Amino acid sequence: MEPTNGRPHVVIVGGGISGLAAAFFLRDEAVRVTVLEGSPRLGGKLSVSEIAGAVVDEGAEALLVTRPEGTALIAEAGLADQRTNPGPTSSAIWTLGALRPLPRRQFMGVPSDLAELAKSGVLTGHGLARARQDLELPATGRDGDVSVAGYVGGRLGPEVVDRLVDPLLGGVYAGRAERLSLEVTMPQLARAARVEHTLRAAVRAAQAGSGRAPGRPVFGAIDGGMTRLVAAAATASGARISLGLPVRELARTRDGWRLLLGPAPAPRTEDVDVVVLAVPAKPAARLLAGVAPEAAEAVAALDYASVALAGLALPPGTELPGLSGFLVPPSEGTLVKAATFLTRKWAHLGGDGRPVIVRASLGRAGEARRLQVDDAALLERAHRELGELIGERLPTPLASWVQRWGGGLPQYAPGHRDRVALARAALPEGLALAGAALDGVGIPACVGSGELAADDLSKFLED
Repeated sequence: MEPTNGRPHVVIVGGGISGLAAAFFLRDEAVRVTVLEGSPRLGGKLSVSEIAGAVVDEGAEALLVTRPEGTALIAEAGLADQRTNPGPTSSAIWTLGALRPLPRRQFMGVPSDLAELAKSGVLTGHGLARARQDLELPATGRDGDVSVAGYVGGRLGPEVVDRLVDPLLGGVYAGRAERLSLEVTMPQLARAARVEHTLRAAVRAAQAGSGRAPGRPVFGAIDGGMTRLVAAAATASGARISLGLPVRELARTRDGWRLLLGPAPAPRTEDVDVVVLAVPAKPAARLLAGVAPEAAEAVAALDYASVALAGLALPPGTELPGLSGFLVPPSEGTLVKAATFLTRKWAHLGGDGRPVIVRASLGRAGEARRLQVDDAALLERAHRELGELIGERLPTPLASWVQRWGGGLPQYAPGHRDRVALARAALPEGLALAGAALDGVGIPACVGSGELAADDLSKFLED
């Protein structure tokens, strides 16, 4: 294509990790890149705060190291020596009135070792007997995408879904297995289940193909918080960054795109050559409505869950279970769905004489109203429930914070991939989409989504 003025000007709307990844992967192209972020800071849901002298993540506190996109960006952005691995601790499930060990031989809560599952005590005798029927049932056919609960529950029974799969999915997506896509949330398992006769065998095949070496950690973090990756990616991209500059409208011109941006009382326009929309589904659909109505309709159908995080700094020496954290099934009725013992999980946050920091995740899909109380009430509820779940009365926190992510976590209903493919196919040339709503939660998925958008635009610019 011919640029409107010298080098082609690429504008990325959205300064979260997906948008910054797109900017990073365009850095060696003969283009000018601008990132427009409507809020006062970069990073989207990657943010940190200080609590009792420690810098703690208020969004994602770790990333999957079994997917290469995130670790590759960390290395290329110059932070490889700042990566840190979790300590050698285990997780638990709170069920049947106690914290019980999370089986190690499982894939997103779907177990592969029934003997280990029995030993964990997570299921009742009836639930174990039902899970063993997977070995006897005929192969389950699938015509297209299905819900996780529909497939896994059909093979292993409802207890496995309720007490293992739902807590794991809730921890990652804040969603329910009955409403989440098997193909999106468990793609390796979905592929393996098409060729393996039993679900247990499919789990083993998925684990073997996951890229995880035996004994190696699944997650990693960055000393100082994930916002260090945000800053490093922004700097390494060489892009021009504009903060506090919302994009209000997108229109097609003869040579490219016209953006209406800035505050409503004093807007301005900017003509550019290509655009990446790396914003959540609702603002993306609004911007697409006038230029790609089919894509706008498909994107607008994507749903979100609201969650909150509570950080509690407890007095030094506070006794906690010997775990990195635990998960709670939605059937237990608690607002707390997960807890992470940060100072035990991450060595760089802990140490003798330092406060004990716990982070609780609150709320699931469909529970937004339960979060609609003030911060003091939310912290009181989190503190009380954590004590009840741990089985100890927790001391009064030295410090605390609440971070709310209203409509923060995308929900991938069955058929999600088809909807995303439809949206992208309906886009005019020179316009791309990126973000968690499309390609998955988690830092590696978001980085991969930004890289995909950058690749698509690079090919367009070469024509």
